[in-house]
Amino acid sequence: MSLSFIVREGFSGFGRARMPAAITVTISFFALVLLGLFSTVSLSFFDIMQELRSRVELEVFLGDSLTEAQAAGVTGKIRELNGVREAVYVTREEAAAIFSRDFGEDVVRILGSNPLPRSIRLKFQPEYARPDSIAGVVPLITALAPDLEVRYNQKYLGQIEQNGKLFTLLTGGLGLLIAVATVVLIGYTIRLALYSRQEKIRTMRLVGATAWFIGAPYVIEGALQGILSGLLAAGAVYLVFEQLLFTYEPAMYEILHPSAMVIYPGLVLLGLALGIFGSTLSVGKYLRSASKR
Repeated sequence: MSLSFIVREGFSGFGRARMPAAITVTISFFALVLLGLFSTVSLSFFDIMQELRSRVELEVFLGDSLTEAQAAGVTGKIRELNGVREAVYVTREEAAAIFSRDFGEDVVRILGSNPLPRSIRLKFQPEYARPDSIAGVVPLITALAPDLEVRYNQKYLGQIEQNGKLFTLLTGGLGLLIAVATVVLIGYTIRLALYSRQEKIRTMRLVGATAWFIGAPYVIEGALQGILSGLLAAGAVYLVFEQLLFTYEPAMYEILHPSAMVIYPGLVLLGLALGIFGSTLSVGKYLRSASKR
């Protein structure tokens, strides 16, 4: 009986406070839409970051003092290093073929000989393709044999990490700001509902109703506001990506689509969580202050 009463009160309270609830849902809707758009771009950005890290190459040039057997042994040892995804031994002939493919010129025909050194090309697992991780691997490689020279694009790798940290800081700060604003809005609406029914709440306390019994309908009311905002926001983001972007920017759609599929249900759950959290804080604060009067 008490549970059904709580649920009925939660739904009826949402209907009674239509104007404040409508304002809160509307503002929360826009906040969650903005959060959904930024979250989709952020997730896609991190996917692109992982892809860029997976393409980072480190090249180990082998001196003439190493025999083919020694070169093969060094290659095998490098493959066993932590974080190394791929290590490919490149002979002089293969290096000349790569040069010809990339530049359209035969280096042997131009110079009369092949000056290109043998090398080992390394690729790392994305989580290890970071400046600090690679900096720790370089001494291990140079210690494997004499006459080894390690080269990689440190500037490019550093820019990837710097841009990633900056983007994470900006999107994280913006997401936190939007989430806090949504919690405050929902909490404010619930506080208005509590004040408008303070005589009823006082009567319930006098007849022995517990704080949980009094406050639960308002938490349900906040949850309804949050889930409605989340549903509307998910629908709006869906229209942006699945209709507008798919029609006018298909290339961008292909990049963002995998992340958007995660964001749609995420917005609904986030709206519900923020609604419950905001209303719980508001109800708890109100009941604590009411008990001191």
